Amino acid sequence: MTKSVAIIGAGITGLSSAYFLKQQDPNIDVTIFEASNRPGGKIQSYRKDGYMIELGPESYLGRKTIMTELAKDIGLEQDIVTNTTGQSYIFAKNKLYPIPGGSIMGIPTDIKPFVTTKLISPLGKLRAGFDLLKKPTQMQDGDISVGAFFRARLGNEVLENLIEPLMGGIYGTDIDKLSLMSTFPNFKEKEEAFGSLIKGMKDEKNKRLKQRQLYPGAPKGQFKQFKHGLSSFIEALEQDVKNKGVTIRYNTSVDDIITSQKQYKIVYNDQLEEVYDGVLVTTPHQVFLNWFGQDPAFDYFKTMDSTTVATVVLAFDEKDIENTHDGTGFVIARTSDTDITACTWTSKKWPFTTPEGKVLIRAYVGKPGDTVVDDHTDNELVSIVRRDLSQMMTFKGDPEFTIVNRLPKVCHSTMSVIFNKLDRFKHILNKHIHDLE
Repeated sequence: MTKSVAIIGAGITGLSSAYFLKQQDPNIDVTIFEASNRPGGKIQSYRKDGYMIELGPESYLGRKTIMTELAKDIGLEQDIVTNTTGQSYIFAKNKLYPIPGGSIMGIPTDIKPFVTTKLISPLGKLRAGFDLLKKPTQMQDGDISVGAFFRARLGNEVLENLIEPLMGGIYGTDIDKLSLMSTFPNFKEKEEAFGSLIKGMKDEKNKRLKQRQLYPGAPKGQFKQFKHGLSSFIEALEQDVKNKGVTIRYNTSVDDIITSQKQYKIVYNDQLEEVYDGVLVTTPHQVFLNWFGQDPAFDYFKTMDSTTVATVVLAFDEKDIENTHDGTGFVIARTSDTDITACTWTSKKWPFTTPEGKVLIRAYVGKPGDTVVDDHTDNELVSIVRRDLSQMMTFKGDPEFTIVNRLPKVCHSTMSVIFNKLDRFKHILNKHIHDLE
C-alpha cells in the first residue's frame, strides 16, 4: 500500500525534504501545505533596475556540500557562482580593523598577523597564547556554549573582538547561549585531538591548502550563490518535485494536526481534513506551537524568545559614496554602540548583482534581545543604517533607492545549550507520537 506524507511548509527545508523522500521512494505520496502564495520561505530574490537583490539569505556556505550537490542534481551546476574574495573587517573601538590574516573564524593560525594586529591588545594576545598550554575544556552534560568555550581557550578580548562578531553574526544570537556541539562541534574535536584549539585549526588550514593544491583552478571564496539568485534554486527545486508527483498547495493554512493510532489528520483552511501516514513539520517554532502547544514535549520551545531583525539595502551611484576600504564587508563587535550588526558591500562581493557604475550595500539591523526593528518605521531604519555606516564610509548623495525587509522573530535570544537535550526531546516525543524516526 502506498504511504502518504504531509509536509508543512514550502521553504527550502520542506522542498528538499520532498525531494529526498521521492528519491528514497518514488511511489510515496507527498503533499506540501504552504500558507503563503509562493515557495522559499525567507529566501526571496528581487530584481530592480538591473540589480539582483536578496531580501533574505544572501548565499550559502560552500563547505555545506549538500546544497551544491542538490543544485547539480536539479540542473543548476552551471549557475553556481562563488563570491569574490577580499579583505573582511571588524568594526570595534570606533574603527574598522582588517581580520588578521590566516585566522579561521577568528581563531589565529599564523603568528605574525595576529601579533601585529591592533584589534587585540598585547595582554589579549598573551592570554590567547595560553591556549597552547591549557588542557581540553570541560563540558557539562556533553555540551558547552560557544562563548564559554572560546573564552576558556582564547580569553575574553579575543572572544569579544574576533570570535563573537563572526560566529554570532552567523546565527544572530548571543553566543553565550549558543550550543557549541550543535553548531561548531569541529572546534571541540580539534581541541581534543591536538590539545590546543590553535594547533588544531593550524592543522585545518594546512589541510585546506593541500586541497587547493589538488584543485588549483577552484574558486577561493567560501560562499556560493546562483547567477539568477537563490530564488532560482527554489524555483528549480519546486519544479523538480512537482515533476516527480509532489502536490504543493499554496495559500493553505494548517489549523491543526491530530494524531490517531496509526495516522495523522491534517485540518486546514478552517474545515477541510485529510489523513496521512506521516507528517514532516518545517515551520518555525512559533507556528508549530499552535498545533502542539498543549503537549509537554514541546514546553522547551515556549521558552525560546525571538528577536525581529531586518536587512536594509541601499543602492547608490558610485559618485555618491566614498569607500576607501578594499574589501567585501565587515561585522561589528557587540561592544560597539551601533544598531547595525554587519554590512556587506554586495557590489564587491557579488559583482554580478549590480550594474556597472553602481554600488549596492546590504546592512543588517537587530541584535539578540533588542527591539530596534520593532520600534522604528522603514524610513527610520534607513536613517539609522546611514547614521551607523557614516562611521565607516562617506555619503556624498542620497541612495537611488532603499529596501527594508523585516524578518519577524527569527533570531533566538535564549537559544540555550541544546545538544544533549535532543535525545531527551526525542524520548519524550516517542511517548506521545508514534513511529518517530
